[in-house]
Amino acid sequence: MGSLWSEGHSSSILCVGGSPGPEGLIASGAEGGEVTLWTQEGAVVRRLVLPGQDDVTSAAFSPAGAAHLYVSHGDTVSVFDPRNLKGPAEEFQGAGEEEINALALNETGSAVALADDSGAVRILEIPGGKVCRTLRRHTNICSSVAFRPHRPNNLVSVGLDMQVILWGLQKTRPLWTLNLQDVAEEEDDHQQRPGQLFNPPLAHCVSVSSCGNVVGCAAEDGRVHLMRIGSGSKLEQQGAVKAHTQGASQAHFLSAFSHPYWMVTGGNDGHVALWDLSKHPVVAPEGKTGTSQATAPQRRKGKRREQAQEKSKAEREEAEEEDEAAAKEQEEEKSGPKLSISHGEKVNWLYPAVLKGGVSVMVADQSPNLTVYPLSQL
Repeated sequence: MGSLWSEGHSSSILCVGGSPGPEGLIASGAEGGEVTLWTQEGAVVRRLVLPGQDDVTSAAFSPAGAAHLYVSHGDTVSVFDPRNLKGPAEEFQGAGEEEINALALNETGSAVALADDSGAVRILEIPGGKVCRTLRRHTNICSSVAFRPHRPNNLVSVGLDMQVILWGLQKTRPLWTLNLQDVAEEEDDHQQRPGQLFNPPLAHCVSVSSCGNVVGCAAEDGRVHLMRIGSGSKLEQQGAVKAHTQGASQAHFLSAFSHPYWMVTGGNDGHVALWDLSKHPVVAPEGKTGTSQATAPQRRKGKRREQAQEKSKAEREEAEEEDEAAAKEQEEEKSGPKLSISHGEKVNWLYPAVLKGGVSVMVADQSPNLTVYPLSQL
């Protein structure tokens, strides 16, 4: 089903990015400082090994044009002109306090956000690369960042401290923080069976829908945690999709489909899945209020209701909450992934791309090759 792009790298590919436009190039970065440019057919255009040979952890083209490719390696961001990949046009050494894990550009290409091992989020002005903001709230590695579309002063960051933070860049402070561990513990209290263990929801990847109102976060508990942002940039509702049997490493919204709530996810279980989240309770609450714990299953609905008649008020209320969670889980199971791909290898990176007019997802794994799966049939 998938096509293999090979001969571009000699080691495991860690990141993929694409330039705007119908003939846009694809860039990939790998271990050992390797950067490769590809055509949309999968032919290698240029290859480069960066001095120092630090792993290339993130690669992104400026939305303002294909002439600027931003690459993070070590604590440095290098800027390349893809037409001349012999060396960087600019280099921002020490841009990160420690090793940079991810970078993201805003919609105009005037700012770059960096997530690094110190937990700090740094904002660089473009052009020039001057550090204009340093955001400190994560207590562990900051793993991923994303600007919020249509809200140039909003940025989302996630980290291995299990925090999702929405920042207001004007005042360099969080607008809100969600602790995924607290969320997961509430859910697991309902669904955990004796002897069953759950991975902590370390946050690996964050994405924001093109409308700017829904955040998706891939976490080590196998879930993709969803948050809806309401008026005043407030956290309006949250829930999750149980997406993978092992840690979820990647989650990216797609902007090329019929609505902004299509998402592609990848995990350590070697699966890649495509989701239509337009009817998920977080995205379409349909008058529901409060927070949505959309993944807490309880399957003994009828029995619980019978027993609840004999219980105290507190116990009855708890049973009703569990029944409601069961209904939500059954609804979620019905609306599972629209497409599930058994890729077979742990997923390092996913990149939704429009290649020759067709929507595809590009998968980087432990190998030196890229795999491209077409999604156009959907």
